[in-house]
This record gives sequence, structure tokens and C-alpha cells, in this order.
Amino acid sequence: MPITGDYVASSWKMSRDQVAGYEASGGRTHRTIVGKPVVIVTYRGRTTGKVRKTPVMRVEHDGVYAIVASLGGAAHNPQWYASIVADPHVMLQDGPEPADYVAREVHGDEKALWWERAVAAFPPYAGYRKKTTREIPVLVLEPVTGA
Repeated sequence: MPITGDYVASSWKMSRDQVAGYEASGGRTHRTIVGKPVVIVTYRGRTTGKVRKTPVMRVEHDGVYAIVASLGGAAHNPQWYASIVADPHVMLQDGPEPADYVAREVHGDEKALWWERAVAAFPPYAGYRKKTTREIPVLVLEPVTGA
């Protein structure tokens, strides 16, 4: 089920421009940040109920994706983390069309496996983990199948 409603673009110009360029080109441009591929995640804001869109590093394995709530190693989680935990139905765009996914936070061995994949896709994650005392959450996004 697509996420519909009023869209509120990010207040952060880089994120806003990334999403706009990616969507306008059908994913043909604005596909990277610092030379690494990104995907666009659409979700509903936890407090406003508004539609939000965020570019995140592309971490994919066999059609399943992970998103890492690193915020560059900041002391707190990114805003999108609480929103997606509150409503785990998201849309992910990796190319021309978005698709429906359900997010879930992973822990233990599963988190370790996805963390390894995330660092392989975007090596700075390893440094972000050293930079913060908080546990950096990893959410796995699995495709919604059937209707």
C-alpha cells in the first residue's frame, strides 16, 4: 500500500535536493552521496503524520535492504528512526519506481551480519560506530509481497 498524503521536504538542503533530483530523474541521477549509491526511503512522520523522504546509503542483499541510523556517529538517532519504528511500513526507491517494504530492527547475530554488509557498502560506518557511545540501530526492510 503506497504512502500517500502531504509531503514535507527535509529542512536539510542536501537531503531535499538529493530526493528531488532522484525522483525527477526516475533514479537515473542523484544516485550517489560521496561516490556511494543511495536509495530513497519514504515514511510517515511520527508526530506530524506527514510524508517524509530520506536518502540513505544503499545496503542490499537478495532484495532485502538495511538502513543504518548512524547520523554520522552523532550522540542521538536520526529523526527518521523513531518515525519508522512507530510505523514500519515504508516505501523504498532503488531505481525508477518505489516499492512497499516493512522495516524491523535487527539485533544480535542478524545485526552483526547486516552491520558487516553495511560497512562493506559504506566503510565510514565503521568510524561512526567508534565516534559514538550509543548503539547504532540497523533496520532491515523486507519487500511486501502479494496484495
